[in-house]
Amino acid sequence: MAGETVITVVGNLTADPELRYTQNGLPVANFTIASTPRNFDRAANEWKDGEALFLRASVWREFAEHVAGSLTKGMRVIAQGRLRQRSYQDREGNNRTAIELEVDEIGPSLRYATAQVTRAASGGGAGGGGGQSRPQQQVSEEPWSTPGSSTSADAWSTPGSFGDDTPF
Repeated sequence: MAGETVITVVGNLTADPELRYTQNGLPVANFTIASTPRNFDRAANEWKDGEALFLRASVWREFAEHVAGSLTKGMRVIAQGRLRQRSYQDREGNNRTAIELEVDEIGPSLRYATAQVTRAASGGGAGGGGGQSRPQQQVSEEPWSTPGSSTSADAWSTPGSFGDDTPF
């Protein structure tokens, strides 16, 4: 990632992520994050909103299916990724430039909300699911329980149930 512009954006989703599939069956989710700075105006003794930044973002493969199934309009999110610049011609023939965020990591902000995290079942490789949805698996009743205290056959909570081999 040398030379790439990596940023972190905190904001709200303006709509539900839009999940689509390429002609090759590769999932992609597109969405917009609105980030509005707030500053305290000492003269008026109140908080004032600044100019909102609307940033288009995209995620690919199984990650796209996770985002589309987990995030909804209005959710406050924290997203980290790489800025991409794309040039194109609009319908009138004018040259345009778009700046977009290629998301590497995203999740809900817990500043004003709570979240219950579930781990997705293993996809079985880097190729993804080819457009098929993955079942969600509940990790345990208590997410902060000690390893081995759960009765489920969860590899994360059962000591010694995993190998040291790289899975790819």
